[in-house]
Amino acid sequence: MSKPIIKTIVKTELPSQETLVYTIKNKLYINLTDRCTLACEFCPKIQGSMDVHEYNLLLPHRHSADEYIAQIHNPSQYEEIVFCGFGEPTLRLKELLTIAQYCKPSGVPVRVNTDGLGNLVNKRNILPELSLCVDALSVSMNAQNETIYNRHCVPALKGSYQSMLEFLRLAPDYISNTTATAIDGLEGVDIASCEQQAIKMNAKFRRRVLDIVG
Repeated sequence: MSKPIIKTIVKTELPSQETLVYTIKNKLYINLTDRCTLACEFCPKIQGSMDVHEYNLLLPHRHSADEYIAQIHNPSQYEEIVFCGFGEPTLRLKELLTIAQYCKPSGVPVRVNTDGLGNLVNKRNILPELSLCVDALSVSMNAQNETIYNRHCVPALKGSYQSMLEFLRLAPDYISNTTATAIDGLEGVDIASCEQQAIKMNAKFRRRVLDIVG
């Protein structure tokens, strides 16, 4: 299998300080990477912006799990801890697991927002590992069929849509709080059909709204 083509948008001016973690309301978000196996046309990164709220999420450098843990410090002060930025957190699975294991004893729920391609990229079922330290998954289904998915998500790897669906089928057996999401407002996306597929796979479903981030 060929290696994934990782797409990163680079700005000419880098932020003076990289944002490793950021807060929205009382939730802490872990910005683990800005690399991704998808180039979704609706993603602000692909449209040229690396900003969410007042935070710039560009990450020119990779940072260690210890650097993230130092910024999290006391996870118990948050309502939820979410692995979410403009990249796919399972591309840095080792660091994800280390950080989540650090947060787990606090009792604060840990959620991973993912494109569902972690098994494809890591070439194994990563759900047993995630289940030890992750309480919830949000999986970007994004479309009711492969044609619409490929149009909007532009995957780098062949078989991405089917791999995402297989991940979504398996996930509830390991992490019961698994939610599939799709964005209302994308041409050709049938939200009702996406929801029906998710329910058949014993997953929850959440309708997202186009251009609303964070």
